[in-house]
Amino acid sequence: MSYELPFEGSLNELKRQINELKSFALDINYDLTEEVLRLEERYNQIEEEMYTGLSAYEKLQMARHPMRPAALDYFDQIFDKFIELHGDRLYGDDDAIVGGLARFNGTTVTVVGHQKGKDMKDNLKRNFGMPHPEGYRKALRLMKQAEKFKRPIITFIDTPGAYPGMAAEERGQSGAIAINLLEMSKLKVPIICIVIGEGGSGGALALGVGDRLLMLENAVYAVASPNAAASILLKDAGRVSEVTEALKITSKDLMEYGIIDEIIPEPRGGAHKDFEGQADIIKKYIHKQLIHLNEIPVDEMVNTRIEKVLHIGRYLEVSEELTHYPDI
Repeated sequence: MSYELPFEGSLNELKRQINELKSFALDINYDLTEEVLRLEERYNQIEEEMYTGLSAYEKLQMARHPMRPAALDYFDQIFDKFIELHGDRLYGDDDAIVGGLARFNGTTVTVVGHQKGKDMKDNLKRNFGMPHPEGYRKALRLMKQAEKFKRPIITFIDTPGAYPGMAAEERGQSGAIAINLLEMSKLKVPIICIVIGEGGSGGALALGVGDRLLMLENAVYAVASPNAAASILLKDAGRVSEVTEALKITSKDLMEYGIIDEIIPEPRGGAHKDFEGQADIIKKYIHKQLIHLNEIPVDEMVNTRIEKVLHIGRYLEVSEELTHYPDI
Protein backbone atom coordinates (compact mmCIF):
# COMPACT_ATOMS: atom_id res chain seq x y z
CA MET A 1 0.00 0.00 0.00
CA SER A 2 1.37 3.42 -0.99
CA TYR A 3 0.29 6.82 0.23
CA GLU A 4 1.46 10.12 -1.21
CA LEU A 5 1.56 13.23 0.93
CA PRO A 6 0.47 16.43 -0.85
CA PHE A 7 3.96 17.94 -0.94
CA GLU A 8 5.53 14.74 -2.32
CA GLY A 9 3.74 14.89 -5.69
CA SER A 10 6.56 16.37 -7.79
CA LEU A 11 9.14 14.06 -6.25
CA ASN A 12 7.07 10.95 -6.88
CA GLU A 13 6.35 12.07 -10.44
CA LEU A 14 10.09 12.32 -11.09
CA LYS A 15 10.53 8.84 -9.64
CA ARG A 16 7.88 7.51 -12.01
CA GLN A 17 9.68 9.13 -14.94
CA ILE A 18 12.94 7.46 -13.94
CA ASN A 19 11.25 4.04 -13.72
CA GLU A 20 9.54 4.56 -17.09
CA LEU A 21 12.85 5.53 -18.68
CA LYS A 22 14.53 2.40 -17.29
CA SER A 23 11.68 0.25 -18.58
CA PHE A 24 11.77 1.94 -21.99
CA ALA A 25 15.53 1.34 -22.27
CA LEU A 26 15.01 -2.37 -21.60
CA ASP A 27 12.16 -2.59 -24.11
CA ILE A 28 14.17 -1.10 -26.97
CA ASN A 29 17.48 -2.59 -25.79
CA TYR A 30 19.19 0.80 -25.78
CA ASP A 31 21.68 2.22 -23.28
CA LEU A 32 20.16 5.24 -21.49
CA THR A 33 22.42 5.02 -18.45
CA GLU A 34 23.62 8.63 -18.62
CA GLU A 35 20.08 9.99 -18.83
CA VAL A 36 18.94 7.80 -15.93
CA LEU A 37 21.90 8.81 -13.76
CA ARG A 38 21.23 12.47 -14.46
CA LEU A 39 17.59 12.13 -13.43
CA GLU A 40 18.52 10.11 -10.33
CA GLU A 41 21.01 12.78 -9.30
CA ARG A 42 18.29 15.39 -9.71
CA TYR A 43 15.90 13.20 -7.71
CA ASN A 44 18.36 12.87 -4.80
CA GLN A 45 18.93 16.61 -4.78
CA ILE A 46 15.21 17.42 -4.71
CA GLU A 47 14.57 14.75 -2.08
CA GLU A 48 17.27 16.11 0.23
CA GLU A 49 16.05 19.70 -0.14
CA MET A 50 12.42 18.69 0.40
CA TYR A 51 12.83 16.59 3.54
CA THR A 52 15.41 18.81 5.23
CA GLY A 53 13.26 21.89 4.72
CA LEU A 54 9.80 20.68 5.74
CA SER A 55 7.44 23.30 7.16
CA ALA A 56 5.60 22.71 10.43
CA TYR A 57 2.42 21.83 8.53
CA GLU A 58 4.28 19.37 6.32
CA LYS A 59 5.75 17.74 9.44
CA LEU A 60 2.22 17.49 10.84
CA GLN A 61 1.22 15.64 7.68
CA MET A 62 4.27 13.41 8.05
CA ALA A 63 3.39 12.66 11.69
CA ARG A 64 -0.12 11.65 10.58
CA HIS A 65 1.06 9.43 7.71
CA PRO A 66 -1.15 6.30 7.75
CA MET A 67 1.84 4.03 7.23
CA ARG A 68 3.95 5.60 9.97
CA PRO A 69 5.11 2.92 12.46
CA ALA A 70 2.92 2.68 15.56
CA ALA A 71 3.64 1.62 19.13
CA LEU A 72 3.10 -2.13 18.60
CA ASP A 73 5.44 -2.05 15.59
CA TYR A 74 8.20 -0.66 17.79
CA PHE A 75 7.40 -3.00 20.69
CA ASP A 76 7.97 -6.01 18.44
CA GLN A 77 11.08 -4.62 16.77
CA ILE A 78 12.94 -2.94 19.65
CA PHE A 79 12.11 -5.26 22.56
CA ASP A 80 12.32 -9.01 23.16
CA LYS A 81 9.49 -11.20 24.44
CA PHE A 82 6.82 -8.49 24.58
CA ILE A 83 3.79 -9.66 26.58
CA GLU A 84 0.70 -7.47 26.24
CA LEU A 85 -1.44 -6.90 29.34
CA HIS A 86 -5.04 -5.74 29.22
CA GLY A 87 -7.67 -3.90 31.22
CA ASP A 88 -7.86 -1.26 33.92
CA ARG A 89 -9.43 -3.61 36.52
CA LEU A 90 -12.31 -1.15 36.82
CA TYR A 91 -14.27 -0.79 33.59
CA GLY A 92 -12.68 -2.56 30.64
CA ASP A 93 -9.89 -2.66 28.09
CA ASP A 94 -9.07 0.15 25.67
CA ASP A 95 -7.38 -0.77 22.40
CA ALA A 96 -6.22 2.82 21.85
CA ILE A 97 -3.54 2.26 24.50
CA VAL A 98 -1.37 -0.85 24.54
CA GLY A 99 1.23 -1.96 27.02
CA GLY A 100 2.86 -4.77 28.87
CA LEU A 101 6.19 -6.35 29.78
CA ALA A 102 9.24 -6.71 27.57
CA ARG A 103 12.96 -7.37 27.69
CA PHE A 104 15.42 -4.68 26.65
CA ASN A 105 19.06 -5.71 26.44
CA GLY A 106 18.44 -8.29 29.15
CA THR A 107 16.47 -5.96 31.45
CA THR A 108 12.73 -6.32 32.08
CA VAL A 109 10.90 -3.07 31.29
CA THR A 110 7.31 -1.87 31.08
CA VAL A 111 6.26 -0.36 27.76
CA VAL A 112 3.08 1.64 27.16
CA GLY A 113 1.92 3.50 24.07
CA HIS A 114 -0.92 4.94 22.05
CA GLN A 115 -1.93 2.72 19.17
CA LYS A 116 -3.40 3.94 15.89
CA GLY A 117 -4.73 1.60 13.20
CA LYS A 118 -3.29 0.87 9.78
CA ASP A 119 -6.62 0.75 7.94
CA MET A 120 -10.23 1.71 8.58
CA LYS A 121 -11.15 -1.54 10.35
CA ASP A 122 -8.11 -1.32 12.62
CA ASN A 123 -8.67 2.39 13.24
CA LEU A 124 -12.24 1.74 14.35
CA LYS A 125 -10.94 -0.88 16.77
CA ARG A 126 -8.26 1.53 18.06
CA ASN A 127 -10.63 4.53 18.00
CA PHE A 128 -8.08 6.29 15.78
CA GLY A 129 -5.62 6.33 18.68
CA MET A 130 -7.91 8.39 20.93
CA PRO A 131 -8.11 6.74 24.37
CA HIS A 132 -11.04 6.56 26.77
CA PRO A 133 -10.48 6.92 30.54
CA GLU A 134 -9.99 3.17 30.93
CA GLY A 135 -7.03 3.41 28.56
CA TYR A 136 -5.26 5.89 30.81
CA ARG A 137 -6.17 3.86 33.89
CA LYS A 138 -4.73 0.75 32.23
CA ALA A 139 -1.53 2.66 31.49
CA LEU A 140 -1.28 3.84 35.09
CA ARG A 141 -1.95 0.34 36.41
CA LEU A 142 0.96 -0.98 34.35
CA MET A 143 3.22 1.87 35.45
CA LYS A 144 2.40 1.36 39.14
CA GLN A 145 3.16 -2.32 38.65
CA ALA A 146 6.50 -1.32 37.11
CA GLU A 147 7.28 0.78 40.18
CA LYS A 148 6.45 -2.14 42.48
CA PHE A 149 8.89 -4.43 40.68
CA LYS A 150 11.46 -1.68 39.96
CA ARG A 151 11.14 -1.85 36.18
CA PRO A 152 12.00 1.14 33.96
CA ILE A 153 9.07 2.58 32.00
CA ILE A 154 9.16 3.55 28.32
CA THR A 155 6.16 5.28 26.74
CA PHE A 156 5.45 5.81 23.04
CA ILE A 157 3.23 8.82 22.34
CA ASP A 158 1.10 9.01 19.19
CA THR A 159 -2.46 10.33 19.50
CA PRO A 160 -4.65 13.13 18.10
CA GLY A 161 -5.82 13.56 21.70
CA ALA A 162 -8.04 11.94 24.31
CA TYR A 163 -11.46 10.89 23.02
CA PRO A 164 -13.83 13.85 23.56
CA GLY A 165 -17.12 11.92 23.43
CA MET A 166 -19.88 11.94 26.03
CA ALA A 167 -19.18 8.38 27.19
CA ALA A 168 -15.54 9.24 27.92
CA GLU A 169 -16.55 12.35 29.87
CA GLU A 170 -19.12 10.39 31.86
CA ARG A 171 -16.42 7.90 32.87
CA GLY A 172 -14.05 10.63 34.06
CA GLN A 173 -11.77 11.48 31.15
CA SER A 174 -10.24 14.65 32.62
CA GLY A 175 -9.79 13.02 36.02
CA ALA A 176 -8.03 10.00 34.52
CA ILE A 177 -5.58 12.26 32.68
CA ALA A 178 -4.96 14.44 35.75
CA ILE A 179 -4.27 11.41 37.94
CA ASN A 180 -1.77 10.08 35.40
CA LEU A 181 0.10 13.39 35.43
CA LEU A 182 0.28 13.39 39.21
CA GLU A 183 1.21 9.74 39.64
CA MET A 184 3.79 9.64 36.86
CA SER A 185 5.59 12.58 38.41
CA LYS A 186 6.13 10.54 41.59
CA LEU A 187 6.98 7.07 40.26
CA LYS A 188 10.29 5.87 41.67
CA VAL A 189 11.61 4.27 38.50
CA PRO A 190 13.19 5.77 35.36
CA ILE A 191 10.66 6.98 32.77
CA ILE A 192 11.55 7.65 29.14
CA CYS A 193 8.85 9.20 26.93
CA ILE A 194 9.13 9.18 23.14
CA VAL A 195 6.84 11.09 20.77
CA ILE A 196 6.80 8.84 17.69
CA GLY A 197 4.06 10.60 15.71
CA GLU A 198 1.37 13.02 16.77
CA GLY A 199 1.40 14.22 20.37
CA GLY A 200 -2.01 15.77 20.82
CA SER A 201 -2.92 17.84 23.89
CA GLY A 202 -3.65 16.23 27.28
CA GLY A 203 -4.24 12.88 25.62
CA ALA A 204 -0.52 12.77 24.86
CA LEU A 205 0.61 14.42 28.06
CA ALA A 206 -1.04 11.66 30.10
CA LEU A 207 1.81 9.38 28.96
CA GLY A 208 4.39 12.16 28.74
CA VAL A 209 5.60 12.93 32.26
CA GLY A 210 9.05 11.43 32.54
CA ASP A 211 12.73 11.91 33.20
CA ARG A 212 13.54 12.18 29.50
CA LEU A 213 11.25 13.37 26.71
CA LEU A 214 12.45 12.48 23.21
CA MET A 215 10.85 13.20 19.84
CA LEU A 216 11.30 11.72 16.42
CA GLU A 217 12.50 14.32 13.94
CA ASN A 218 9.18 14.55 12.07
CA ALA A 219 6.90 14.11 15.07
CA VAL A 220 4.80 16.94 16.51
CA TYR A 221 3.71 17.76 20.07
CA ALA A 222 0.92 20.29 20.48
CA VAL A 223 -1.08 21.89 23.27
CA ALA A 224 -4.11 21.59 20.96
CA SER A 225 -4.83 20.09 17.58
CA PRO A 226 -3.97 22.66 14.88
CA ASN A 227 -7.27 21.86 13.18
CA ALA A 228 -9.22 22.63 16.34
CA ALA A 229 -7.15 25.73 17.04
CA ALA A 230 -7.85 27.11 13.56
CA SER A 231 -11.58 26.57 14.00
CA ILE A 232 -11.75 27.95 17.55
CA LEU A 233 -9.29 30.84 17.42
CA LEU A 234 -9.50 31.98 13.81
CA LYS A 235 -13.02 30.73 13.02
CA ASP A 236 -11.59 29.25 9.84
CA ALA A 237 -10.61 25.57 9.58
CA GLY A 238 -8.91 26.33 6.27
CA ARG A 239 -6.13 28.25 8.03
CA VAL A 240 -4.73 25.15 9.73
CA SER A 241 -1.37 25.56 7.98
CA GLU A 242 -0.98 29.07 9.40
CA VAL A 243 -1.94 27.95 12.90
CA THR A 244 0.43 24.99 12.77
CA GLU A 245 3.35 27.34 12.15
CA ALA A 246 2.29 29.61 15.03
CA LEU A 247 1.87 26.81 17.58
CA LYS A 248 5.58 25.81 17.47
CA ILE A 249 4.91 22.09 17.59
CA THR A 250 7.90 20.61 15.76
CA SER A 251 10.79 18.80 17.42
CA LYS A 252 13.14 21.64 16.51
CA ASP A 253 10.86 24.27 18.08
CA LEU A 254 10.36 22.27 21.27
CA MET A 255 14.08 21.58 21.57
CA GLU A 256 14.76 25.31 21.36
CA TYR A 257 12.18 25.98 24.07
CA GLY A 258 13.73 23.36 26.34
CA ILE A 259 10.60 21.21 26.47
CA ILE A 260 12.15 18.08 24.99
CA ASP A 261 15.57 16.60 25.73
CA GLU A 262 16.63 15.08 22.43
CA ILE A 263 15.59 14.79 18.80
CA ILE A 264 15.79 11.30 17.31
CA PRO A 265 16.70 11.48 13.61
CA GLU A 266 14.52 9.79 11.01
CA PRO A 267 15.46 8.15 7.71
CA ARG A 268 15.08 10.48 4.75
CA GLY A 269 11.39 10.62 3.85
CA GLY A 270 10.15 9.59 7.29
CA ALA A 271 10.11 6.63 9.65
CA HIS A 272 7.80 4.65 7.34
CA LYS A 273 10.47 4.59 4.61
CA ASP A 274 12.86 2.50 6.73
CA PHE A 275 11.07 1.10 9.77
CA GLU A 276 13.82 -1.31 10.84
CA GLY A 277 16.43 1.41 10.56
CA GLN A 278 14.25 3.77 12.60
CA ALA A 279 13.70 1.14 15.28
CA ASP A 280 17.45 0.58 15.57
CA ILE A 281 18.03 4.33 16.04
CA ILE A 282 15.37 4.54 18.76
CA LYS A 283 16.86 1.51 20.49
CA LYS A 284 20.25 3.22 20.71
CA TYR A 285 18.70 6.33 22.24
CA ILE A 286 16.75 4.30 24.82
CA HIS A 287 19.91 2.39 25.76
CA LYS A 288 21.88 5.60 26.24
CA GLN A 289 19.19 7.22 28.37
CA LEU A 290 18.67 4.16 30.58
CA ILE A 291 22.38 3.95 31.34
CA HIS A 292 22.35 7.59 32.43
CA LEU A 293 19.13 7.37 34.49
CA ASN A 294 20.20 4.21 36.29
CA GLU A 295 23.16 6.13 37.73
CA ILE A 296 20.94 8.75 39.39
CA PRO A 297 19.67 8.14 42.96
CA VAL A 298 15.90 7.55 42.97
CA ASP A 299 14.93 10.50 45.17
CA GLU A 300 17.09 12.87 43.14
CA MET A 301 15.59 11.53 39.92
CA VAL A 302 12.01 12.09 41.10
CA ASN A 303 12.74 15.59 42.39
CA THR A 304 14.43 16.52 39.11
CA ARG A 305 11.46 15.17 37.17
CA ILE A 306 9.01 17.28 39.15
CA GLU A 307 11.15 20.40 38.82
CA LYS A 308 11.47 19.82 35.11
CA VAL A 309 7.70 19.77 34.64
CA LEU A 310 7.16 22.81 36.86
CA HIS A 311 9.65 24.90 34.88
CA ILE A 312 8.21 24.22 31.43
CA GLY A 313 7.10 27.43 29.73
CA ARG A 314 8.49 30.71 28.52
CA TYR A 315 6.79 34.07 28.59
CA LEU A 316 7.01 36.94 26.16
CA GLU A 317 6.22 40.47 27.22
CA VAL A 318 4.41 42.28 24.43
CA SER A 319 4.02 46.03 24.15
CA GLU A 320 0.50 47.48 24.18
CA GLU A 321 0.51 48.34 20.47
CA LEU A 322 1.09 44.66 19.64
CA THR A 323 -1.73 43.23 21.77
CA HIS A 324 -4.48 43.61 19.16
CA TYR A 325 -5.33 40.44 17.25
CA PRO A 326 -7.86 41.37 14.55
CA ASP A 327 -8.17 37.82 13.23
CA ILE A 328 -9.24 36.22 16.53
